[in-house]
Amino acid sequence: MGQWTAEFVATFGLVLTILGTARYKPQAVAASVGLYITAAYWFTSLTSFANPAITVVRGLSNTFAGIAPHDVPMFVVAQFAGAIAATAIASTLFGEPFGPSAISPSAPES
Repeated sequence: MGQWTAEFVATFGLVLTILGTARYKPQAVAASVGLYITAAYWFTSLTSFANPAITVVRGLSNTFAGIAPHDVPMFVVAQFAGAIAATAIASTLFGEPFGPSAISPSAPES
């Protein structure tokens, strides 16, 4: 249960970081994602994936860094729940709905 909660929190934080940065400074999204992942790596004891594609691949791998195949579905559920919660909070905090237009740089207004 703790791993799934950590996965929810990691995904929530990553998506909120992306949406918040995209709202106020779209050109800094890559840097903010890198900083978030670095901070999460340094300051947490659990390894989080925050990406369903990586989770599925790790479930299929036979390495020490893999995920037990029977745990993959709950990891993915936690990731989607974290992403949905972050999107809802971002819409509340930043006052507008998020979609493709929210993260695409727009042409400067004249």
